[in-house]
Amino acid sequence: METQSIEEEIQRLKQRVSELEQEKSEILPAPDAWVPQGHYAYYEAAAGFMLGVFGAVVSLMFNVIGSVIAGKDPLQLIRVYLTFPLGEKALNLTQAGGQTETVPDGLILALGCCLYLGTGMLLGVPVYMAVNRSGKGLVPRVAVGVAVSLAIWALNFYGVLSWLQPAFFGGDWITSGEYLPWWVAAATHAVFGATIAVLAPWGEFSTRRETASN
Repeated sequence: METQSIEEEIQRLKQRVSELEQEKSEILPAPDAWVPQGHYAYYEAAAGFMLGVFGAVVSLMFNVIGSVIAGKDPLQLIRVYLTFPLGEKALNLTQAGGQTETVPDGLILALGCCLYLGTGMLLGVPVYMAVNRSGKGLVPRVAVGVAVSLAIWALNFYGVLSWLQPAFFGGDWITSGEYLPWWVAAATHAVFGATIAVLAPWGEFSTRRETASN
């Protein structure tokens, strides 16, 4: 009888230990799960790089389609941006059906798109960080994304490029408005910021891990 009582007590204790372990697992995260304190800046930067590419692609498509609808050169935005590394000769690059023997349009588009996408990756970091701190709602995210993108446009265009390009290349083709109207550049940046805001949930950090069911 004494042995049976001991066995029953052992079973009760084992059951109690199992219940306590279950309660602990529901309260505390798994031992190998790491939860960042506050905002995870390094992860946000990586997510900003990724979403910046998508934002750049959408804004470039927006500009190209808009240029075609307006009857303008669809590559004008790329040509104007290429004046920063190439100077005024970027505006005379070969167009479809043109007679100027310079760099083929295919290579121009490739180089310009690489420059545009690379810039989008860099600018995506501050835009996404601002969007990620604006809350979960779509409208606040879009408002913040557009506002930050327009602030970056104003700072880069009129605070930096307006004097930097003339100083290094002898002309002001990007910000003068002659080749790229200010509202076109502003709208392109606004679309960039809005795209990142819409896609922001893709960049959210999560510690959840999917386990395959047996």
